[in-house]
Amino acid sequence: MRNNIVSPGADELRYEIREIVAVAKEFARLGIEIVWENIGDPVQKGEKLPDWIKDLITEAMKEDLTYAYSPTKGLEATREFLAGLANRNGGVKITKEDIIFFNGLGDAISKVYGQLRRVYRVIGPSPAYSTHSSAEAAHAGSEYISYRLDPHNLWYPDLNDLRMKVKYNPSISGILVINPDNPTGAVYPKEILQEIVAIAKEYDLFIVCDEIYINLTYNGKVAVPLADVIDGVCGLSMKGISKEFPWPGARCGWIEVYNAERDPVFAKYVKSIVDDKMLEVCSTTLPQRVIPSVMGDPRYEQHIAHRNALYEQRSQTAYKLLKDVNGIIVNQTNGAFYMTVMFQEHALKSNQHLQIANSAARARVEQLVQDVPLDKRFVYYLLAATGICVVPLTGFNCELQGFRATLLESDDARFLWICRTLREKIIEYLKSA
Repeated sequence: MRNNIVSPGADELRYEIREIVAVAKEFARLGIEIVWENIGDPVQKGEKLPDWIKDLITEAMKEDLTYAYSPTKGLEATREFLAGLANRNGGVKITKEDIIFFNGLGDAISKVYGQLRRVYRVIGPSPAYSTHSSAEAAHAGSEYISYRLDPHNLWYPDLNDLRMKVKYNPSISGILVINPDNPTGAVYPKEILQEIVAIAKEYDLFIVCDEIYINLTYNGKVAVPLADVIDGVCGLSMKGISKEFPWPGARCGWIEVYNAERDPVFAKYVKSIVDDKMLEVCSTTLPQRVIPSVMGDPRYEQHIAHRNALYEQRSQTAYKLLKDVNGIIVNQTNGAFYMTVMFQEHALKSNQHLQIANSAARARVEQLVQDVPLDKRFVYYLLAATGICVVPLTGFNCELQGFRATLLESDDARFLWICRTLREKIIEYLKSA
């Protein structure tokens, strides 16, 4: 090319959750049956959208206005409904004007980071959900800046690490929180969120809180909304229907803006996000139209409770099978639908392996494991030996070694097989050195 047209942040755009798919498909062509544990799609794993929700969607599809543009910020009636839901709690109050719709949270994430000045950063957790970490790093054309989640303390944020990095890096202008967390499944206590808000207040930062799993909690845990603790700090909460209904293919999410009127710079930043969205005209209309009828239906609360009961059972099953395995650290999942397994320091070595019956798959995995992180090496061997496709922890912008699986398999016998197989293969792999 005449000029180097590649963005300085292009190398930061990584999404291991889907990149592992290409490798899995190689093994599928070699005769390995793949068990997809890499991505958080409940529908692909057998969950059914209840008939009553499908009926409400069908009714909306009969209305002519369903096929029209929506306003840039989203349908007014839907934003009014969501503001009413948010204001039921005792925290900061919002109006419909504080709600902005996007084509899924991936769209929202892109615009939230994309409208920041390149020199100013949002510090986020590590392990990190790849969409956040990649988008933030790409906007800056630099490596992702992170604070540590502590596997020895239920994957809660290391608040001292966060405070020190904020204190000594003046480019940091915002803090990202994911609660409940992806990939760890942690649900943060109110006190931790209050301390993060205190840090933001002390250093005049804003907060981004990804709350896409806010209502998917169990084992006695309840996620505290950012709105309940944010006090006078400026912030954004990200929410959506992809995980709750579940309807990931709808690509429908929104942000709630808190305290923009308290800071003219933050208010102008939020306006730039809306203006950026205006260039797209609007977000998809159909899912917006059904949100009030679905979430306002008396059956919705029971629908969520039923799903949470299933995830609770699976989280307990997985934890019981894995918690006592030597060489790994496992915390019980309490929110979202992921399970993170971390290998203890020095547990992984470059000469470990699994027995692989398929000779072609064995030959291919031996090629793939050259010069890759040690946890990815395990993931490739697991894939070739069992067909189970998980995501290496180093793929979540993290130096810790491990992997993330899901709690989404709807066939109980198959889910039990996955957990037992993970246990057996971890033990076999660690003993093979």
